[in-house]
Amino acid sequence: MADKPANPGFFKRLRKSLNRGRSWLSVDFARLAPNRGRIEEAVLEELETELLLADVGVDASHEIIETLKRDAQRGNLKEAENVRASLVESLAGMLAPVEVPLEIDASHQPFVILVTGINGTGKTTTTGKLAARFKRDGHKVMLAAADTFRAAAIEQLKTWGERLDVPVVAQQPDSDPAAVAFDALQAARARQCDVLLVDTAGRLHTQSGLMDELKKIRRVLAKDDSGAPHEVLLVLDAGTGQNALSQAEQFGGAVDVSGLVITKLDGTAKGGVLIAIARRFGIPIRYIGVGESAEDLDVFNAHDFAAAMLTSGE
Repeated sequence: MADKPANPGFFKRLRKSLNRGRSWLSVDFARLAPNRGRIEEAVLEELETELLLADVGVDASHEIIETLKRDAQRGNLKEAENVRASLVESLAGMLAPVEVPLEIDASHQPFVILVTGINGTGKTTTTGKLAARFKRDGHKVMLAAADTFRAAAIEQLKTWGERLDVPVVAQQPDSDPAAVAFDALQAARARQCDVLLVDTAGRLHTQSGLMDELKKIRRVLAKDDSGAPHEVLLVLDAGTGQNALSQAEQFGGAVDVSGLVITKLDGTAKGGVLIAIARRFGIPIRYIGVGESAEDLDVFNAHDFAAAMLTSGE
């Protein structure tokens, strides 16, 4: 079953929350309106700078500028709103290929989701939010506290479990994370859970030993269920900008990332990195997060996101 957007008003809150209510691209659409089929080069240069500062990337920024020029020459940009629409269409077109909702395949019981990412991305919080979402959708959920390097992560996940009335499999700090994941899979199967969310340590992508431990978790799960994990989510902090590209590359090479969750979009002007990631890796963006509450995580929508980049939430 495909995951559907849960909040009808999420787009409105998205515009209000992204970059703390300010549009990422400070574009004067009236200035971009063409004169005799041409847009002033100085104005285009300003726009390209805005795109680069938002971490859209060099190639994508150039493509957007060229599209604007073509639309102007064809007479399609007669008014400021036409300019905005053209920009939204360009951005949304680049993001559309990665707008792929997560499918919870009922033929796998439990459907195992491995949640990965470095420290500080909001990974454990995201795991809890996903548990809330799946339970709201009618799934029977279990959590596994396989981030055994941080006692605080174990306690945080237990708190989510108590809040949601969802069982949590945990061991003592410094226990073998793979053993926690294995025990959780056994328990989830015994309790006939639909979804098992495995929270892993906030691994620095430059630490090969920790990446090896993540690979071990995958191997242990696969020994018990040849298809597990059925989804590997990488949680990325939008505020890290271009560093997110490096993380996507390192984790993707190590554990075959199948989906992304982009967090902390409410406090950054670097949200254009989604476009850079989409063009470079093509990994589906499953969810985006714009705040602390469970309702602030929702299914990624390319057009809504592109529109929010160019619309103030004030």
